[in-house]
Amino acid sequence: MAPEPPLLSMTGITKSFPGVRALDGVDLDVQAGEVHCLLGQNGAGKSTLIKVLAGAHQPDTGTIRWRGEAVTLRSPIAAMRLGIATIYQELDLVEHLSVAENVHLGHEPTAAGFVVRGKAARASTARLLGRLGHPEIDPARLVGELSAAQQQIVSMARALSHDVRLIVMDEPSAALDPDEVDNLFRIVADLTADGVAVVYISHRLEEIRRIGDRVTVLKDGRAVAGGLPAKSTPTREVVALMTGRNVEYVFPERPASVPEAEPVLTVEGLSRQGEFAPLDLQVRPGEIVGLAGLVGSGRSEILETIYGARRPDTGRVLVGGRPLKPGSVRAAVRAGLGLAPEERKAQALLMLESVTRNVSVSSMSRFSRGGWIDRGAELGAARAATRELSLRPDNPDVPVRTLSGGNQQKAVLARWLLRGCRVLLLDEPTRGVDVGARAELYAVVRRLADEGLAVLLVSSEVPEVLGLADRVLVLREGRVVHTAPARELDEHRVLDLVMEGSPAS
Repeated sequence: MAPEPPLLSMTGITKSFPGVRALDGVDLDVQAGEVHCLLGQNGAGKSTLIKVLAGAHQPDTGTIRWRGEAVTLRSPIAAMRLGIATIYQELDLVEHLSVAENVHLGHEPTAAGFVVRGKAARASTARLLGRLGHPEIDPARLVGELSAAQQQIVSMARALSHDVRLIVMDEPSAALDPDEVDNLFRIVADLTADGVAVVYISHRLEEIRRIGDRVTVLKDGRAVAGGLPAKSTPTREVVALMTGRNVEYVFPERPASVPEAEPVLTVEGLSRQGEFAPLDLQVRPGEIVGLAGLVGSGRSEILETIYGARRPDTGRVLVGGRPLKPGSVRAAVRAGLGLAPEERKAQALLMLESVTRNVSVSSMSRFSRGGWIDRGAELGAARAATRELSLRPDNPDVPVRTLSGGNQQKAVLARWLLRGCRVLLLDEPTRGVDVGARAELYAVVRRLADEGLAVLLVSSEVPEVLGLADRVLVLREGRVVHTAPARELDEHRVLDLVMEGSPAS
């Protein structure tokens, strides 16, 4: 008896764009009921491949087989009709529509040939949400009112509203806390138990071990390894395949001690009702202080309040001993604060502008005379700042949207280097950044600290906080429950504190 063909088989897939060969003969096969992980650095071709699979791009050459039969996926609708659903990292939900309307958008439930709205659509949506373990989400609620984790559940419900046999998940855990990740993995296990296949894309190698069955690694538009066992392939081997070189997935060496100096950043009794309790902290020149805690613990809100994007209810922020005007970003920047926010594309970068303009935007007074911008001086300063951080490509005239996630983050850091900031606030600095680029960013941040910059770091990844920071403040429900040198903590201890800790006396 002939063996059952793969649910999906992609063979020799190529795709070129002007000046770029994004896919160069990629093969991928996915079995029913498996979690097949797709790995690769930014720019490796992952996004192009899944857009071909979703029907959003047409391959130049190659064959796609579905259950053994050759198919042509001319559109996302064609892919969905076959049973292929894609949940992108940047969710494509309509915020001003309800949950039920989003779930059934484009294929509203019908009866006797007529579209059924209201109760029937909401009841259908409620069943899907219950299957996903989230019956508390109200089908009538506007999607724009939901948290990021809840919006992701809605996207999954929309996929399941079709007769889906394969779901592509692009960085699904990026905005989730550990409990939400556990629920996501439970959902994936339930789906695969029903025979649904999952193509799972993540930069978090520990997730691949936990959830994956097999791994395909892309590099420079080619599949350099296919079908590797996810749980037994050594991490070093996977990283070497992704990067083309052996990369120690470790952090730069931490200095034995931070030089004695007066704090450059002092926070006294800072609070915002409902977000975080009165907080005291200090950061000295050359020191990296990390804030560890679950999503919702107040970490990002603390950074934004220090930066002046939120006005505190109590307390004050001092830079170099001088208090800042509360709730004033302008005052913070003038005093020497710089923020690399969690959502860099939406909150930090001018995506249609050049790297030069993104780097210079906070220092335009240096290049403006009588209403005219000295383009040569602006370009020269931007080039110097980006070269200091080894930003690639070495061409500050390219649009920032064309850069990888790691290089976009370097552009944000270059902006504050050019500005001459004294305190750098980093919120999720490696979100959406591949393994090789993470190592580069860690080295950049440590070097900047070694040169005297004060750094306050927030990350959902506890190993990142412990590996990069000199000192760590552990947050739980908006309160500091523990403070210690990073070398005295480990991941299990921090997770115990954020889950079970009580406010420190």
